[in-house]
Amino acid sequence: MDDISRFLSEDLKDEGDITSKSLFTTEKGKAVIIAKEDCVIAGLEEAKEVFKNTGAKTKTRSKDGDFVKRNTIIAEIDGTLISILTAERLALNFLAKMSGISTETKKLIDRCKKINPRVTVAATRKTTPGFRKYEKKAVILGGGEPHRYGLYDAAMIKDNHIKGVGSVKKAIEKIKQNIKNKTIEVEVENENDAITAAKLKVDVIMLDNFSPKKAKIITKKIREINPNILIEISGGVNKENIVKYASFADRISLGYITHSIRSIDFSLEVI
Repeated sequence: MDDISRFLSEDLKDEGDITSKSLFTTEKGKAVIIAKEDCVIAGLEEAKEVFKNTGAKTKTRSKDGDFVKRNTIIAEIDGTLISILTAERLALNFLAKMSGISTETKKLIDRCKKINPRVTVAATRKTTPGFRKYEKKAVILGGGEPHRYGLYDAAMIKDNHIKGVGSVKKAIEKIKQNIKNKTIEVEVENENDAITAAKLKVDVIMLDNFSPKKAKIITKKIREINPNILIEISGGVNKENIVKYASFADRISLGYITHSIRSIDFSLEVI
């Protein structure tokens, strides 16, 4: 079962939309989807698939990644009233959550790029189980980076790995022995570990929960050892302080853009 069918089954089970089925049979209808606030659209392709699954047709007036103003009609829906109303909430849920992520990502990107055109904003794995690929897609539509999709596509040595092995040096050496042709990233919480990781030529060093001042000093030391290492900032970063890291970081990752984002308000209106 694909994602859309599985998500629809949460609403329908075996009995379907009992309210709409009690009121309508084959009556045709039209509807529009309206963005109720300024936003970067994301989830429109998914919404279109939801309506397709229930038998309705969608004509889009915008596309994913577009910035639209409040009260913009972004799509027109045509089908039976049952097909439209059955799909309504799931389609709007896709749009609301994904557009919230893409809109916030775009705001952060715009603020950072004014200071450093090369810096990127990235997601984390702090995502909704079963919905990660859509949340990561929304980050991309907002101009950001998805970062890792899972535990399989890059080696990231975190604090508990280091504690388990005994030291950052041992952890890096073991990873390099066992993993080839994958990015190796190390999360560090102090300057000594950052310097060790730089000397061992990892691909990425994540400075976790450092103040902007301290992170800038350590970044300079890392680049003096190995200028090819990508410097990532994470931990305690928010929309207020992100600009303080933007001038020297290569990448800034934030969990809140997927796990705590405010959804955008959309409505479907039958016409």
